[in-house]
Amino acid sequence: MKIKLYCAVVWGLALALSDAAQAADEKPATEAAAPAGQSKSKLWSYQPVKAPAVPEVQQKDWVRTSIDAFVLAPLEAKGIKPSQDTDRASFIRRVTLDVWGVIPAPEEVDTFVNDKSADAYEKLVDRLLASPKYGERQGRKWLDLARYADSTGFQNDNDRLNMWRYRDYVISSFNQDKPYSKFIQEQLAGDELWPGDEQALVATGFMAQFPDNSNSRDLVQRKYQITTDITDTVGKVVLGQTVECARCHNHKFDKISQKDYFSLQSFFANVAPVDNIPAKKGEVEKAYEQQYAKWEEATKDIRAKKKAIIDTHREEALKYHKERYLTDSREAIFKPKEQWNARDRWVNHRLANVTDEASLESYFREKGESTDAKTRDPKIAEQWAELEKLDKELKKFNDLKPTTSSNTISAMTELGHPDAPPSYVFAVGDHEKPLEEVQPAFPEAITDEKPDIKPLPFSSGRRSALAKWITSPTNPLTARVYTNRIWDQYFGKGIVTTVSDFGKAGQKPTHPELLDYLAHKFVNDGWSVKKLHREILLSSVYRQSSDYREDVAQADGENQLLAVFPRQRLEAEQVRDSLLAAAGKLEEKVGGPSVYPPLPKAINTASGNFQGDPAWKTSKDVHDQNRRSLYIFTRRSIPYPILDSFNMASPQEAHSKREVTTTPLQALTLYNSELIFDWSKSLAGRVINEAGEDEEDRISRLYQILFARQPNDGEKESLQAFLNEQEAIIRAKAADGKFEVNVPAGVSKDKPLGDPVRAAAFVDLVHVVANSNEFIYRF
Repeated sequence: MKIKLYCAVVWGLALALSDAAQAADEKPATEAAAPAGQSKSKLWSYQPVKAPAVPEVQQKDWVRTSIDAFVLAPLEAKGIKPSQDTDRASFIRRVTLDVWGVIPAPEEVDTFVNDKSADAYEKLVDRLLASPKYGERQGRKWLDLARYADSTGFQNDNDRLNMWRYRDYVISSFNQDKPYSKFIQEQLAGDELWPGDEQALVATGFMAQFPDNSNSRDLVQRKYQITTDITDTVGKVVLGQTVECARCHNHKFDKISQKDYFSLQSFFANVAPVDNIPAKKGEVEKAYEQQYAKWEEATKDIRAKKKAIIDTHREEALKYHKERYLTDSREAIFKPKEQWNARDRWVNHRLANVTDEASLESYFREKGESTDAKTRDPKIAEQWAELEKLDKELKKFNDLKPTTSSNTISAMTELGHPDAPPSYVFAVGDHEKPLEEVQPAFPEAITDEKPDIKPLPFSSGRRSALAKWITSPTNPLTARVYTNRIWDQYFGKGIVTTVSDFGKAGQKPTHPELLDYLAHKFVNDGWSVKKLHREILLSSVYRQSSDYREDVAQADGENQLLAVFPRQRLEAEQVRDSLLAAAGKLEEKVGGPSVYPPLPKAINTASGNFQGDPAWKTSKDVHDQNRRSLYIFTRRSIPYPILDSFNMASPQEAHSKREVTTTPLQALTLYNSELIFDWSKSLAGRVINEAGEDEEDRISRLYQILFARQPNDGEKESLQAFLNEQEAIIRAKAADGKFEVNVPAGVSKDKPLGDPVRAAAFVDLVHVVANSNEFIYRF
């Protein structure tokens, strides 16, 4: 008890000191009111973005874009020179991995290395940005923030077969270079701002990515949890603010009050997920309907028998189902429809979405299995036994159902009504303890602007007002936060290292003038994301070598001044996709329903969800199995193992930055995965096809594919020795006839394989080189 009391006292003192320091730091110098729309706080991130003067530097020939001057000035002040340009082969591997998320082909490397034109770098960068692969790579980065998944999570982890449409919308938006301002507006208020536009409706799926428990019995609490998730995500992702800290109490570091939090949340008070909006009929939708019709035809007799049984007590079963919800939910559920208010509409809409025939069977189970004589009904027990039998029969046809596609859209709308439920400040964040009522408002510390809300016949208009303020050129946060994320993507650290926290508890920018330069230019360039990428990619700071420098290590141990280009471990998707590309197996198809590549045999997915479907349904088409990792079905309960080992993003909440861990499991995954070994066999076959019979040529080709360079003499000697040693080991094991020799896959008929034992040793050599540290890093 004494220890707990001491900790409480210390924590209380720390918070008091923090509050006092913040008050002193942010108190206005005069009592005069701030100009309209301007922040009342002195926090740097709340101040207007202004175009800074480009600094004068001595080494002017190093400045290729204005970015370089902002980086070079602090280096010169410290007496540090920037690094020389990296070689061209390293550069194209770096930039291709960064922009596309996959290694370049050897032919692409050769073309760039041998391009002597003055605009060679510009042509390379423009080619990369023009490719659909750019949208796929940037899409993956955004989906991390959007907590994207193809399932709901929680114990049932139900499929969300419409969500791939949102993923494709994101990819397409980046490929079109849609202005970031419109990109945000569509995701927060596309249904209000562009009614009738299907893609704008799909965009609102950003708000619908919340983890969800369909079995929740407190629908009022579920509504609160969903709006909380959306509010917290928007605060973190778009504004770089930890607004969630203010849900239970005033923010301990930033001037964001509980009232600010719930005023911000009230912008979303009227939204509801709608999952059955018909999509325009294309190939996917037609294929879905054809496949689903086969299931309906095969199961129509079983379903008719089930319906006939349920119909005998349908009203009682529905009443029983409704009574299972908590008190405040039941108040809305049993209220006559003509008396519904905005909250009642939400509750009943939710109830309709989670109520199906299986829900009604619970009544029959209760009456049929109860040991209480007052509850048990022998006749219903017989019906329940028949329903169980029919359910088992029905599950036999699950393979006929479409596994990943749909013909509908998931979106967030306001159910066709302009009135919104009231919003309150909740004591300690408890939705059952309302205090004062609040109206939609922007955080007072950031701005004193008032939302201009114009209700529509079908919607409250609240989110339109929020989206317009967020994307206003005068908003001090939106452009800073996003340009900082792009900088973080390329340099491993943001100018603000806490990429989703631009508050007092976050880090201050290492190059504040550079951040404002990027943010100001971003807005002036029409919020063009591609222009932002292009300027960074063509800068000298991005072109630098990553070779270690002792003088930089001594003067700037954390490389904050960027005198050396930072090396980065590849992200999970880059590892898998690059291995597939090296093996010649990566599929180029863009978009479409998610896919299920094979899982390791040790993983049991048979249990599935409460509906009896298997949790993982391996795609039958091998082409689908080899698609980019971006398209793998993101099941919250089963992260794809290869990706999970290399720190894939968790979809449980907005994932601001990929963790980089080094664990034995990563090495074991690369060495022992059957899939990766199969890719190594395909890569060995590719090398033989492209390099011919000479082993030295084969080793050189392998290095060109994986590393975009030639092996040095020492590496050639080591690999030749490994090949000889491995051949001897395999030959000894194969002597008794019990050892299966793995040979290269896909070798052309006109390419003699030669000694199968020597070929098997070459497969092992390929597997070892593909597992090297150099492959999973970019320099």
